[in-house]
Amino acid sequence: MVKQGYKQTEIGVIPEDWEIDVAKNLMKIETGSRNTEDKNDNGRYSFFVRSQQIERIDSYHYDCEAVLTAGDGVGTGKVFHYITGKFDAHQRVYVMTNFNKIRGKFFYLFFSENFGNEVAKYTAKSSVDSVRRDMIAEMKIPLPPIPEQERISEALSNVDNMISSLEKLIEKKKAIKQGAMQELLTGKKRLAGFSGEWEKINLSKKSKIKARIGWQGLTTNEYLNSGFAYLITGTDFVNGKINWNDCCYVSRDRFEQDKNIQIQNNDILITKDGSLGKTAIVKGLNKPATLNSGVFVIKPIQESYNPTFVYYILSSFVFKEFLEHLSAGSTIIHLYQKDINKFEFIVPPTIEEQTAIASILSDMDDEIEALEQKLAKTRQIKQGMMQELLTGRIRLV
Repeated sequence: MVKQGYKQTEIGVIPEDWEIDVAKNLMKIETGSRNTEDKNDNGRYSFFVRSQQIERIDSYHYDCEAVLTAGDGVGTGKVFHYITGKFDAHQRVYVMTNFNKIRGKFFYLFFSENFGNEVAKYTAKSSVDSVRRDMIAEMKIPLPPIPEQERISEALSNVDNMISSLEKLIEKKKAIKQGAMQELLTGKKRLAGFSGEWEKINLSKKSKIKARIGWQGLTTNEYLNSGFAYLITGTDFVNGKINWNDCCYVSRDRFEQDKNIQIQNNDILITKDGSLGKTAIVKGLNKPATLNSGVFVIKPIQESYNPTFVYYILSSFVFKEFLEHLSAGSTIIHLYQKDINKFEFIVPPTIEEQTAIASILSDMDDEIEALEQKLAKTRQIKQGMMQELLTGRIRLV
């Protein structure tokens, strides 16, 4: 039963005072005329091609408000742009202009949210190779009164601005952290109260480095949705930590099979297959855990260093440059323990200074993580707002 003030239509339930029309009656739909080779990295104007990245060009064909989408390629049904001003477009990019009865920004919001589902109607495949003009022209668009379109656009644009500000702040914080790592992990900048020469150490001589020997008979059939112990694999590494929620489990027998790879908090993990050299430090472990075959565990011998400090070394340019030197330009498909045995780096002379440096970098990571969580929440809020506002379930009148 449709509640009072709403009506059932071919695109779902919408407010009674909203209209429906097809896109071809609301705008001009055409494609650009440029080729990819027309771009100029130093061009004055935006050049829209078949990807999310906006190129530059020296000339412009359009000077107006427009919505654009890729006509083919990997961006089909996924890439959308909104612009006002001078720009040009690739010949396989659709350009929507000359809006009537609909505000361009409102159309962009509705179109980018719903066009993927629209093109799916035209194919049985999971992906779309190309967009035909009719896919856009015949798309049914809800039309709130113009003042409401403007209010919806403003509300969602405000959230977009918040998202953009958070993205820029996160990138700024990451850049600051990278700069701090360049200085603090090499001794170029010393913390107040510390002195003395940094010393070179060999990781393998100061550490116990272990991994699962082969598969030890472990098969994917033994990966459990719940069980006695976590089974950590490289795909569980997320931003230098283990995503415990996505870990598989193994039985108690499998956990007890090899004490060398029984994991504890503050152990350092590094991948040796797949995405080589991904690192994580174990935090928040609240039950037994062991390793899959593609991961090394690194533990300091007799507290010879601060594990978090060495985790940051392994996460930094220091270890990346070591891997690049190791490969000498070729692709490494497996990281052997004999390779890690060659890794040397410098450390502060005291555990206290290592701990102080690790604490500063950990605080930066915590701040970045908090901002990323806020960004994810803001994106969820926007998604919910779009679902409510673009269908009229919530009115801005």
